[in-house]
Amino acid sequence: MPRTAIRVTPLAATLAVAAIAPAAAPAAKAPAVTAPSVKTGLSGSLTPQSATLTGTVDPNGASTRYWFEYGTTSKLGKRTDTATVGGTDPLAATRGVTGLRSATTYHYRLAARNKKGTRRGAIRTFKTKVQPLGFSVAANPAGFGFGDATVIAGTLGGTGSTGRQVQLQANPWPYAGYQDVGNVQLTSGEGAFAFPILGQSINTRYRVRTTGKDPVLSAEVQTAVAPAVNTVASDRSVRRGTSVRFSGKLRPAKVGATIYVEREVRAGVWRRSAETATVASEDQAYTRFSARVKVNKTSRYRVRVVVADQSLGITEGTPIRIRATRR
Repeated sequence: MPRTAIRVTPLAATLAVAAIAPAAAPAAKAPAVTAPSVKTGLSGSLTPQSATLTGTVDPNGASTRYWFEYGTTSKLGKRTDTATVGGTDPLAATRGVTGLRSATTYHYRLAARNKKGTRRGAIRTFKTKVQPLGFSVAANPAGFGFGDATVIAGTLGGTGSTGRQVQLQANPWPYAGYQDVGNVQLTSGEGAFAFPILGQSINTRYRVRTTGKDPVLSAEVQTAVAPAVNTVASDRSVRRGTSVRFSGKLRPAKVGATIYVEREVRAGVWRRSAETATVASEDQAYTRFSARVKVNKTSRYRVRVVVADQSLGITEGTPIRIRATRR
């Protein structure tokens, strides 16, 4: 019996292969996007005014913003800035908070939001560190004239600084030691205080201390009292080469204080023309001085006072203009 040839077309071959090829597996289905999952973590890096808050947030497949809510009660009331995360795995969440009160308990929780909703973690607490007490003190003004007033003022900072008793202490020249002066004051709600000083007559150092056990001391504040000097010129207009007598009084009385008579050689620049010292007077309230200067040109003159023992500050008298003529 004759054989019959069978011709296989390309299309038939393709169909045959397709018939025996296994079917492709169905594509994996993406997980459903849900609201974020959050867990409030521990606090750390505690200082008197700051803390770092931590937690865990799972975005559950959507772009998610998270933040921390905090406050001094369980009602919270404040919140940190936000951060954005994404993905399907739990991620660490952390934000810092500042401007806190020292030695204070704070409540906080983690919160997060995506397009499917908002979730909040459990409320936890932390307590800020105690802030040691410390002073900031200054004299205003620090330098002033004999008999004038000043104020020693400042603030007490730290835990328990408000409504605290503080005492001013003074150590006048020659600086033999501090003694309490005036009455005790209570600091304000901001820890502020101010001690007025009336009619100071000598250089004095001040400091402020807290009262009670283990007092806290401020740094020293130095004040300088400039003596009062009165100057008189024997003439205001003289011929060139004539001597003019400068005399006056110094208060408080200080025997041996150096008196310089100075001439202004150009604006703001003074050159010494004569030197003398104060001597006692019949009035114990002041000492007196006298010095002569040869005047060769029209200039301004002044007296400069230096007390060697530094019981008083340096002072200058009011300038006097002396006119020098040719005849």
